[in-house]
Amino acid sequence: MAAPTTSTKRMLIDKANTRIVIYVSVAAFIFIFSLVAAKTLISQAAYQNRVIDAEQKTVNQLKSDITATAQLKNSYDAFTSTPQNAIGGNPNGDGPQDGNNAKIVLDALPSSYDFPGLTTSLQTLLQGQNVQVQNIAGTDNESSLGSDQTSSSPTPTAIPFSFSVEGSYGGLQSVVSALEHSIRPIQVQTLNITGSGANGSNLTLSVTAQTYYQPAETFNIQKETVK
Repeated sequence: MAAPTTSTKRMLIDKANTRIVIYVSVAAFIFIFSLVAAKTLISQAAYQNRVIDAEQKTVNQLKSDITATAQLKNSYDAFTSTPQNAIGGNPNGDGPQDGNNAKIVLDALPSSYDFPGLTTSLQTLLQGQNVQVQNIAGTDNESSLGSDQTSSSPTPTAIPFSFSVEGSYGGLQSVVSALEHSIRPIQVQTLNITGSGANGSNLTLSVTAQTYYQPAETFNIQKETVK
């Protein structure tokens, strides 16, 4: 049998080299693909772990909120079911000092500006002191505030007003005392008494003061993106 010629040997070597290059290329592709796939799987697994951790924190927070809600309900029921309210009135009555404690709190610090409501409350308060109401004045800013009077971090906001009443010295004393014991916090800024009459029977009391309201707190459910 004749020995392979040089050209035949070269062809065989070229074929062998080609096969080696193909094998190496395939092996390199498989290796690189495995690395990329492994990196992707590891990254996906880490992401899923972060999602699971976030979900677990949310579940724990919900459980805590449910427990706190039950405790808050019990506290609220106890707060509103007292036989006498916080200012000594009848929880079931309709007098100026009556109403359950929840109503007292809402009357003391309402959640909207409501200047007309304030005027009505002042009118009722002053007329019960045996004096004649001359005027009640102030600025109604409710329209400029808009209908959405809410805040994520509410703070008490002042509502300035003024009024004047006419009556005896004793009647004016009753007015000042009524302001001090009002359900709503009233801060008197100026107080002026003028007039005449025998034994102080015809006096005018002029007062500038301010009360407060606190916007309702908004409750926002936020979404968090896990990265």
